[in-house]
Amino acid sequence: MADIYSEKPWLKNYDKHVPSNLKYENKTYAEKFAEILAKYPNKTALIYMGKKISFKELDALSNQLAAYLIKIGLKPGDVVGFHMPNIPAHYISLVAVQKAGCVSTGVSPLLTAHEMEHQLNDCQAKVIITTDILFEKIAEVADKAPFSTVLVTTIADFLPGLKRVLGKALKKIPTGEVSPLTGKNVVSFMDALEGMPTSKVHVPRTMEDTIFIMYTGGTTGPSKGAVITQKSFMVNRQQVLSWLDLPPETVAISAFPMFHIAGLAFGGFSLTNGATQIVVPNPRDAHFIINAVKSYKPNIIVNVPTVFFELMKTPEFAKLDLSNLWWCLSAAAPFPPENIKELESIIGEGNFIELYGMTETSPVTACNPRYGKKKPASIGMPVSDTEFKLVDPITKELAKIGEPGEIAVRGPQLMKEYLGKPDETAYAIRDGWMFTGDVAYMDEDGYFYIVDRVKDMVNVSGFKVFTRELDDILVKHPDVDMAATVGIPDPDRPGSERVAASIVLKPGVEKSDAKKEEILQYLRDKVAPYKVPKVIHFMDQLPTSGVGKILKRELKVLLEEEFKGKS
Repeated sequence: MADIYSEKPWLKNYDKHVPSNLKYENKTYAEKFAEILAKYPNKTALIYMGKKISFKELDALSNQLAAYLIKIGLKPGDVVGFHMPNIPAHYISLVAVQKAGCVSTGVSPLLTAHEMEHQLNDCQAKVIITTDILFEKIAEVADKAPFSTVLVTTIADFLPGLKRVLGKALKKIPTGEVSPLTGKNVVSFMDALEGMPTSKVHVPRTMEDTIFIMYTGGTTGPSKGAVITQKSFMVNRQQVLSWLDLPPETVAISAFPMFHIAGLAFGGFSLTNGATQIVVPNPRDAHFIINAVKSYKPNIIVNVPTVFFELMKTPEFAKLDLSNLWWCLSAAAPFPPENIKELESIIGEGNFIELYGMTETSPVTACNPRYGKKKPASIGMPVSDTEFKLVDPITKELAKIGEPGEIAVRGPQLMKEYLGKPDETAYAIRDGWMFTGDVAYMDEDGYFYIVDRVKDMVNVSGFKVFTRELDDILVKHPDVDMAATVGIPDPDRPGSERVAASIVLKPGVEKSDAKKEEILQYLRDKVAPYKVPKVIHFMDQLPTSGVGKILKRELKVLLEEEFKGKS
């Protein structure tokens, strides 16, 4: 069989401004930020609850923090954990850690104490930067993790004085208690900056040095630290900015948290491109996002699908003046095709872009074109200097056009390794190809379509069931708000699985056996009998990650326990 993937059919559908190969700059993150600062010192970098922070101000604040980190003994390559929402301190810390020659790791506030303890020990974090409202979570692991210093910021930091005082007094700004920790230095973020010089800090780093250690999926055990180098991140920065044709004049808003790779990339790329970012501290606050869009009229809106769904549920979103909007972009989870039409009825036809990436690829590998044809349900095509091939997860043969296979990706944006896990690194990256665990098919134009995760594929007596297909069909039912299907062991057929569906009904729809039967009949009319779920489980909400991804591994455990041994 001819290797269709080596022929790169996607290249013929690239936008005219996108080259198949890019010439990459040999500049670290700190060096690129310095270049942007020199060009746009007085330009607004951040807008936070009405407060504007210029690139010059951000530079001075990050110099102060970098000087502090060096003062307390941090050396090049030491790790700093970021455990906070999207607030000014997060952006300042991102730049400061790079200036100090250190490495950052995003620490999700949604982690359990056990998960956080694992991550902080695995990467040997020396400093944690958190907020008062999350301080209690750090306190839980303080005696079991290696960090020596905790810097504590607040939601009110960097707000104008009157707004800060009134916000706290009227309890409109959440606050939390901060207490001493045995054997640790607990310091206010603002006190750490106080008195430190604003002069330039630049600890030299090479493109092969680590920039981030970002943790990813503990679906088969503890989470793994993806070691991302200066080169892999800065290469991906150029790939994305080139692909999306983003000028420095861009005004952008995103609810992606920066402790996640998607938010880190969005925030990090924007800070080194001269863009203005509207800061969203609470990704679940649709009204905040709507008011920010109304006030500042961004050119681009970047979110996970669940945030867009919440916006579309809010009548005010459809009434916004979006004349300044170029496009909306979605990532991190599949966006159902039927919802794209609904979103485009508000933002304009052709103004929705879906992309694909993962932590291990720094993160973006594929995207629908900025100007060219966008195909609903497609993740688009590989970006410049990036190759895809699809491998059948069972036979290991290359999949033909239109047939499903696991995505393997090759490109300069790949991570270096999983921290301290050579065997898992060797399993994931084989002959230069990163095996992603995602199953997709490619059409004749070189566009790719995610079908499922390899681990979410259900084996029903030898038949493959791709749960993504069922999820998409279920959410089209008029009474279904959200749905996710998984495989659970079949007690009647050892080695086989049953399909189980967890469903959140729309408000006002009653949970009943009759409703279950109605949904099952709906599926019987649309899919083969072996794909029809043997279990329908109604829930009030589905478990989701910090960026709104449905956590199928948690659903699987829950459903396996609930229906264990039931015929």
